[in-house]
Amino acid sequence: MKDGIHPKFYNNCKVFFNGEVVMEVGATVEELHVDVWSGSHPFFTGKSAFVDSAGRVEKFNRKFSGNYFQKGKKAKA
Repeated sequence: MKDGIHPKFYNNCKVFFNGEVVMEVGATVEELHVDVWSGSHPFFTGKSAFVDSAGRVEKFNRKFSGNYFQKGKKAKA
């Protein structure tokens, strides 16, 4: 390796999730602050987390309620 061209590497980089250290990894920074990690993600935990952002589910249900898909479509003969 050439001297002076590589960033400093930290073997004990602390990974923070919700203000707590959840693991240590090797990285080019001393600390990482993450929003999601394997210990909190539904895929890895098996727990379902439903987040309805700004009433999108209700908006979808209102738009496609009733016979929405039958409107304006004629059956092919």
